[in-house]
Amino acid sequence: MEVLGIDIGGSGIKGALVNIETGEMLTKRFRIPTPESRKPEEMAQVVAQIVSHFNYTGPVGCGFPTVIKKGVCKSNGNLHKKWRGVNAEELFTSATGLPFTVINDADAAGYAAMNYGVGRGKDGFVVMITIGTGLGSGAFLDGRLIPNFELGQIPYKKYEKIESWAAGSAKDREGLSYEKWGKRFNKFLNYVNLVIAPELIIIGGGMSKEWEEYAQYIDVDTLVIPAGLQNHAGIIGAATACVKKYGEVMDTEKP
Repeated sequence: MEVLGIDIGGSGIKGALVNIETGEMLTKRFRIPTPESRKPEEMAQVVAQIVSHFNYTGPVGCGFPTVIKKGVCKSNGNLHKKWRGVNAEELFTSATGLPFTVINDADAAGYAAMNYGVGRGKDGFVVMITIGTGLGSGAFLDGRLIPNFELGQIPYKKYEKIESWAAGSAKDREGLSYEKWGKRFNKFLNYVNLVIAPELIIIGGGMSKEWEEYAQYIDVDTLVIPAGLQNHAGIIGAATACVKKYGEVMDTEKP
């Protein structure tokens, strides 16, 4: 079974077809830059372009960078304030004519790691941290998702939220070395460990592929490992979430 997974970020919107049985991407990732406005209608048109690129006609899974409850954006995250209160599932369905499952992007990345990656078979409390424009987080208890853990939103000193200080975008914006940024990220991880005490922390997102550059600066009293799926996890996990919602219908439609 192949499903289109889409990963929406502050800088780019990416998609690919995914084999749900294996978790493998069946196509190259197709990416379009996120519109500068980061407004709902403009971003929905980009999502429609990605669907059209793959000539896809089935249910779509989508990871989105904010708190999502029953398809509705409860905050705007790193996007435009007009996203708050928008039903993203209905918006994308209107733009494409296809049914959408929209979940938090870090939750999607976590689905990929827990179903196909380093988290597979891991019991207990596992947290996925994605590093990109912001700091996303997905939480799992005995393999089951606890949705909308937004640990990057924790206030920190003069910053409205700690991700403004410790995300990958802060490294780029301030021109930080891996050492200086790694120590910031390490402080964030220690806060996470102090507050929720997971048994395993998995690092994902775009900067997970650079793990070896900053791993030496990570010192947390909990096992911390890279996801391995790098920035493909959001796409793979979004497709997985779609099957969890539409699986029975999709099986019925098989020839």
